[in-house]
Amino acid sequence: MGPMTGQPESFQNIVTQRATIFNMKRKEMLWCYLFIFPQLILYFAFTLYPIIMSYVYAFYEWNGFEPLTDFIWFENFKEVILDPLFWNAFKNSFIFMGAMIFIQVPLALILAILFNASWLKGSAFYRTIYFLPVITTTAVVGLVMRFIFGAYKGLVNEVLLKLGVIEMPIDWLGSLDLALLIVIVVGIWKSFGIKVIYWLAGLQSLPKELYEAAKVDGANVFHAFRYITVPLLIPVGSVILLLSAVNALHVFDLVQTMTGGGPAFRTDMVDVYIYRYAFQGGGEARVGFASAAGVFYGIAILVVSAVFGLLVRYTGAKKSQQH
Repeated sequence: MGPMTGQPESFQNIVTQRATIFNMKRKEMLWCYLFIFPQLILYFAFTLYPIIMSYVYAFYEWNGFEPLTDFIWFENFKEVILDPLFWNAFKNSFIFMGAMIFIQVPLALILAILFNASWLKGSAFYRTIYFLPVITTTAVVGLVMRFIFGAYKGLVNEVLLKLGVIEMPIDWLGSLDLALLIVIVVGIWKSFGIKVIYWLAGLQSLPKELYEAAKVDGANVFHAFRYITVPLLIPVGSVILLLSAVNALHVFDLVQTMTGGGPAFRTDMVDVYIYRYAFQGGGEARVGFASAAGVFYGIAILVVSAVFGLLVRYTGAKKSQQH
C-alpha cells in the first residue's frame, strides 16, 4: 500500500527505491575500496609480490642485480638439502620453538592464573610490567642484551663478580654451550607478556558459575583447576600454541642483533641463514639460493601450522560435542 493514498504502490516506485538504495550502497562500497586501496597496494608491493618472486628466484642462480638468465631448475633446493649448515639452523629454529611452547606457554599460564586471582592487589600494574618488553622493538632488545651479557663489562658479569658467584667474567654470547640458551631466555622474556594476556583473556571468558558450583560441592582450588579450568581452556590453549609456534620460527631480529648466528653457528636460525646468503654472502650474494632456503623453510612452517590448525579444529569440535 502507498504511504499516503492507501493505493497499491506502483512497480515503478519500487524499482526507483531499490535503484536508489543500490546506488547508495555502491557509493559506500566505493568509499570502502578507496580507503582500502593504499593498503592493498602496500600489501602487494611489500608482501605478496616478494613471496611470489621468491618462488621464481629459487630456480635461478642469481645475485640480485643481473638479469634472470641462469635457470638451474632444482639445483638450489638440492644444495640447500645437502648443506649441513642449513640443517643446523633448522634444528636451532625448532629448538627455539620448542622452548617457547614447553617453557614459555606453561609459565605464562601459571602467571595468568595468579593475575586473574581476585585476592591479588595491583594486578593491572603487574600486567603492565610484564607486557612492556612486548611493545619494545626486538632489535633494540637484542642490542641491549648484547651489552648486558657482554664478556667483560656486561651487567650480568659485574653483578655475579661482586656477589662472588664467579671468579672470571663469562663470555655468555661467545660460549658454544651457553649462547643458544641465553638467546632462548631472552626470547622467552621478550614475548612472555603477550602469552600472559592471551591466557588471561581465556581465563576471564570462563563462566564463574561453574567455580561457584564446584566450591559448593566441596572442590578445592586444585580440583577446580583440573576439572574446570584445564578442559575449558584447551581450545584457547591450542590457538596460543599455534601462535607461539609460528611466531617462534621467525626470530631474525633478535638473533641477528644479539649473536649474528654465532659463535660457530651455534645460534644460527633459518631466518639468519637466509639473510646471510641473500645480503651478505661472504662475497657475491646468492639470492636464488637464499630464496630456495626460504621456500623450503616456508613449507616446513606451513606443515607446522597445519598440524596445530588441525589441533585447534579438533579441540573446538570436541568442545562443541561436550556442549
